[in-house]
Formats: sequence, structure tokens, C-alpha cells
Amino acid sequence: MNLLRKILFPFSILYGGITWLRNYFYDRGWLESRTYKIPIICVGNLTTGGTGKSPMIQYLVSFLKEDYELAILSRGYKRRTKGFREVLIDSTAEEVGDEPLQFKQNFPKVTVAVCANRREGIEKLRSKADAILLDDAFQHRKVKASTNILLTSYDDLYIEDHILPTGNLREARSGSKRADIIVVTKCPEGAPYAKIQEIQFRLNLLPHQKIYFSKIGYDKLIYGVSETLSIHYLQDKSFTLVTGIAKPEPLVTFLKRKQFRFTHEKFPDHHHFSASDIKKLKQKEIILTTEKDYMRLQPKLEKFALYYLPIKVLILNEQEEFFKETIFNRIENHKKG
Repeated sequence: MNLLRKILFPFSILYGGITWLRNYFYDRGWLESRTYKIPIICVGNLTTGGTGKSPMIQYLVSFLKEDYELAILSRGYKRRTKGFREVLIDSTAEEVGDEPLQFKQNFPKVTVAVCANRREGIEKLRSKADAILLDDAFQHRKVKASTNILLTSYDDLYIEDHILPTGNLREARSGSKRADIIVVTKCPEGAPYAKIQEIQFRLNLLPHQKIYFSKIGYDKLIYGVSETLSIHYLQDKSFTLVTGIAKPEPLVTFLKRKQFRFTHEKFPDHHHFSASDIKKLKQKEIILTTEKDYMRLQPKLEKFALYYLPIKVLILNEQEEFFKETIFNRIENHKKG
């Protein structure tokens, strides 16, 4: 913890008190958490980002879309529009946000929408879907999801963090009690079983909570506007890695392990690339980026060698079928009332 964050500790106490009081009012029923007949799966976290919410949403869609008509609802972080807006294939990241656009382009048949008011968004989507996935809505207490999935990173567990601004927690660690499923994300390759057991013990789960561990899986291909190449295309080339995500370290580590030669241009999460940024990047011969960043970069660098490397969620320890079964059961049980 750096000196500035220590100095800001009194503000953490104040912020923590406000969020605790808000949650207390919802827990007591003094503020309304609206429930719905339609199954609603919320994917979120306690921290300010970087736990892998977007890959988890895409993972859920990948195995649920064959059995259900799905809709995804996001607030559309840093978009330049207001209100409810359905995401179209030809929408732009500036109109709807980079992650919702990514969802729509990967799953064209799935309804994707953005709306900061989740209640309003759900009301407009409920006639179009059998189940709704809420992206980054764990703190949105006005809606009571039928299933809450809480993500926490293997190397940055919420139990080791502090409330903003001293740490990165949006609310107290006790907020984890609202979760039905906890997924420890971004586990390293070959994570020791003893460490996994230790984490499970330290998270001190409630009897009804289930826990799973996952890692990031990287595609073997990189994708551009007009071509798809093996990642080995980069083996003997110098390229620039451009990231505008909260925690690019796993991707950087992956590329270094492959002994690729690259420089890293790191921008803040959801960064809007300015004219000066684009001018600088146009001087780069080959650019590799994340899928989320590609949504914002491609319209501005469409004539350049720009590629993205997709990622996916991989559930560890042969628990994938158990995880899927848990999700299916929760959806069906909610539908039965």
C-alpha cells in the first residue's frame, strides 16, 4: 500500500460506512430489491476491475445459448450515449461500449443491450429472452438476481484488499455473502492443489455457496479485419502490444513465455484512443491487442496490421461439467418458482 493510499484511509472508512449502510437498508427490505420471474444471472466482483467479467459472460453464453434465448444487459461503460440502447452488429464502441459490442459480434443471435438503469433494461428485454445475463451488476442492489456469480483473482483476492480509496474494493468484503457462486479467476498454469485448498479455506464460504477455480485460455490464432493467422506468425517479428484493460499482466506473461519480441503500450482501462494516440500507433508496423481494445482501435486503424488475441475461461480440476450443471439447475429451479 503506497503512502497516498494510507493517507486516504479516513475516506475509506467514510466510503465503507456509506456502502455498508446502503447494503443494510437493502438487506432489511427498507430499500427495494426487485425480483423477476425470468432467470437473471449477475456476473460481478467486489473490486474495481480486472477479474475477468467479460470472458465469464462469454463463457456462460457459449454453453447456454443452445438451450435458452439469452439477453445480455450491460451499462456500457464509457459509452457516449445515454439511456437504453440495443447493440447492433454495426454499432460502435463509442455508442455502446467496447464489451457489449464484443458480445454482440461474437454472438450475433444473442440480444445485447446497454442501460445504466438495470430495472429499465430488464423490463425492455424480458419479452425477448428466457434468461438475462447482467454484466458487472453485483453492487446494483435495485435488482435481485436469481444467481449471483462473484469473481475474484487468484493473485488479488478480495479478502486481501481494502475499501476505496485505500484499496480497490467497491464495498466491504462481507458483500461476498450475497454470492451464490464464487469463481477464483486467472489461476496460473499448474496452480498447486494445496494453494487452491488454502484459498477455499480462507474465503470462508457459507453453506449454500459453491466455489470454482478457472484460468485464462489463449487462442492459437490472431484475428484481423481481413485475415486470421496462427499466433506463431509473430514468432520472428517485432510488434507492439497495445492494452487498455485493468490488468494486462497475464497477457504480457503469456507472450513473454513464448519468447516473442514486443514493446508494450499500456493505457488505462476502457481508454478512448485520442487523435494523438492514433497518430503514434500508426507508426507501428504490427500491433497486437486484446479483443476488447480491438473494438475501439479497429475503426481508427483499419488499414494497418492490427490483430487481436481472444481469450476464454477454462474451469480447473475437471469441474467444468459440475459448473455448467450448477448454472442449468439454478435457471430451471428459478423458472419453476
